Amino acid sequence: MNKVKVVITNRQNVVKIPTGIRLLVRRCCNAVLREENFSEDAEIAVSFVSNEEIQTLNAKYRAKDAVTDVLSFPLGENGKYDRNESTGALLLGDIVISMPKAFEQAEFYGHSLQREVGFLTVHSMLHLLGYDHEEGGLPAVHMREKEEKILAMLGIPRGASYVLED
Repeated sequence: MNKVKVVITNRQNVVKIPTGIRLLVRRCCNAVLREENFSEDAEIAVSFVSNEEIQTLNAKYRAKDAVTDVLSFPLGENGKYDRNESTGALLLGDIVISMPKAFEQAEFYGHSLQREVGFLTVHSMLHLLGYDHEEGGLPAVHMREKEEKILAMLGIPRGASYVLED
């Protein structure tokens, strides 16, 4: 596999970022690309934000005025991505994770914050590569199977579903 640059920023001060989370995020991004046989250099931006910031982004870009756990902003479509002119790497997009929401979900489901952030990163990376689960059905099942396979490859134990029922 080629070079993968993962730029991680912490724009919140609600949840202390545990040691190793940044490395975990990078490992998750690399594992998804490896599993998908992605053969080009790539760049991904990952931001840890507050519930307020993710709610604002969710309202602005998805017309859903609610807190969510993760948002994906793909920069490509149908396997075509913009390229960083100075490095030649493909710009896959942005992942935005609400750390307070991830912490809340980890507690609710009884698993570690690391497992939750790992899951959210893998889930979002698959969105950046074009996977979708919004319509349900077979695409959603296929995406969930990919998520669990990649998490198992990383040694991140399977936990309860992260989806809260309405």
